[in-house]
Amino acid sequence: IRYTASEKPESFDEHCGRIKRTLVSAYGSRQFPRLSYEPGRALVGEAGTTLYRVGAIKETPFRKYLSVDGGMADNLRPQLYGASYVAMNADRLSEPHDTGFRISGRHCETDTLISEAFLPATTSEGDLIAVQCTGAYNFSMASNYNRYPRPAMAIVGEADPFLAVRRETIADLFAQEL
Repeated sequence: IRYTASEKPESFDEHCGRIKRTLVSAYGSRQFPRLSYEPGRALVGEAGTTLYRVGAIKETPFRKYLSVDGGMADNLRPQLYGASYVAMNADRLSEPHDTGFRISGRHCETDTLISEAFLPATTSEGDLIAVQCTGAYNFSMASNYNRYPRPAMAIVGEADPFLAVRRETIADLFAQEL
């Protein structure tokens, strides 16, 4: 899927054609094995958007930092293997998104969610930040890292929105402990 504007993923037809050409090249006229294909994130990746609240904003001579109320526990991919995302300020969509921020999470280790996100210069504490293309992995990889409860998941579409998974509570975290 396309996580950032610079990425140009091939279409499903192009992808399957490339696989078929590779098999025909390798097997020639011999019958090659039956293949199954699980498209995974191609189906649900772009369907998810994670929402964060802006916490503290810090400015240095070199960079602006913005902290959010999430991070490694709900999106481990940036720390795990350098995945990239794009963020938007959902409270200020009509303003130019032209000021660079480093978005960091709330966890104690290096918790950089997005190294350089372009948001409005007026981005403030309490604003809602939308990170797109999180449908494939955020919920399935979420954890209770540093004892943070996992977030809720809502389904929004043509029908009325509904809560699919409720937000965990502190009581939920300790429910299994003796």
